[in-house]
Amino acid sequence: MNGQVKVYPAPAEAASNPDYTVRIRVPDGEWHELFTYEVLVDMHHVRKSSMVTFDFDGAVEVEVVCSRGTPKEVQLRPKALGIVPRLEGTRVLFRLDRPCKLSVEADGDRFHNLHVFANGMEKDAPQPEDTGVVYIAPGVHKSADLVQRLSGVVNNAAEPAVLYFGPGFHRLEDGPLPIPSGKTVYLAGGSMVAGSMLCKHVEDVTIRGRGIIFLRDIEKSTYWRSVQIDFSRNIRVEDIISVDPPHYSIHLGQSEQVYIRNFKSFSTRGWCDGIDMMSCKDIHIEDVFLRTSDDCIAVYGSRRAFKGDTRSITVRNSILWADVAHPVNIGCHGDHGGEGDRIEDIHFEQIDILEHHEPQEGYWGCMSINVGDKNTVQDVSFRNIRVEPFELGRLIDIRVLQNEKYNPHPGQAVRNIEFDNVSFDGECPHPSVIEGYDGSRTVDGIVFRSLRINGRTVRSPEEGHFVIGQHAHHIAFEE
Repeated sequence: MNGQVKVYPAPAEAASNPDYTVRIRVPDGEWHELFTYEVLVDMHHVRKSSMVTFDFDGAVEVEVVCSRGTPKEVQLRPKALGIVPRLEGTRVLFRLDRPCKLSVEADGDRFHNLHVFANGMEKDAPQPEDTGVVYIAPGVHKSADLVQRLSGVVNNAAEPAVLYFGPGFHRLEDGPLPIPSGKTVYLAGGSMVAGSMLCKHVEDVTIRGRGIIFLRDIEKSTYWRSVQIDFSRNIRVEDIISVDPPHYSIHLGQSEQVYIRNFKSFSTRGWCDGIDMMSCKDIHIEDVFLRTSDDCIAVYGSRRAFKGDTRSITVRNSILWADVAHPVNIGCHGDHGGEGDRIEDIHFEQIDILEHHEPQEGYWGCMSINVGDKNTVQDVSFRNIRVEPFELGRLIDIRVLQNEKYNPHPGQAVRNIEFDNVSFDGECPHPSVIEGYDGSRTVDGIVFRSLRINGRTVRSPEEGHFVIGQHAHHIAFEE
């Protein structure tokens, strides 16, 4: 056989969505049916979407049967994947030869769609019987008890290093799980954990596995995030799925050397951003899928307890889907009571933006640099960005401003921003905007190289439907 597949059983408590039946197999092999999870999307009009997840190597054939009716056409996105499905009545067939994340959309329906997370095979996964592993059976747990087990001595062996949530449904009843330094929390495939993970004043922590953090029934008053990383360093978050957190999916506060890979998230509530960072350094985000009802990724300076500049941020090979607000938002919060912050050395590479929908005009922009709170944002690049048709907003928004809701003071400056090989296919009646605040708080040095809209290279603001406002200098469009 050409390759292998791995399928994880879902807990009995998991909600399924009957809109799609999904099977996979290695070519000419035995079919394996997947559990189709129900995931909610879009806070403006919450709808029941679908999600499947599996692991494979080599090649895999996927069969999707549509239960909502016989579609006239089916599209797989991101379009850049180049996967063309075969439609046979209610059956959709396609083949994958590499790991990917994609959306199966019948007759253009982006809300009752199927999300497919096709992972590579897991490597170096801990096993329940390994030395230093604490296995947690499904059930209701106290976070304090789990930490005690992880930090204690088990059967006179060395201090355990891995907390292993086994397949099934788990609930943390007394708040987030505070993970000690040097430990790993592993969510096995087929596990669902109703609770959040907390790294605070720790280092050398890993949170990984093919399981799900499930927060749909957590009250917003508890203010839980799926993963919270505060005042910490050398933290890794890999492979897990986050479903409907009351607040951010991943919160980063005054932390450094954080690596996030193959993270997937859905959200439907207010202020439920994807990955937000305040006063952070050396953050690497790779191969994530974020479908959120607020900003997918936000990069800020100081905010509340977190103080200092933000720098050296890289996001690459990722898919951003903002049912509400911005796919990318940079610069809003900073040290407004002091001298402001520098937010610098920020890089987005190989990004597919699948949606941007924001009813409030002040929050438009697939790629937004809106600088308040005396901040300076500089040395930012967007390279190889593909923007697909979106519902409501604008392509680019670069401004020094004062947002009356969030900024006691206007920002200071935007400098040295590069857009290389950015494409947008679609129609957008709202122009992109570049403008400063006043003569001393300006935008300076914006370069567009190979900006293409509907296949045509943009050589001037007029060709790209840009408005260049006051106090914006050295704006260049190059082929």
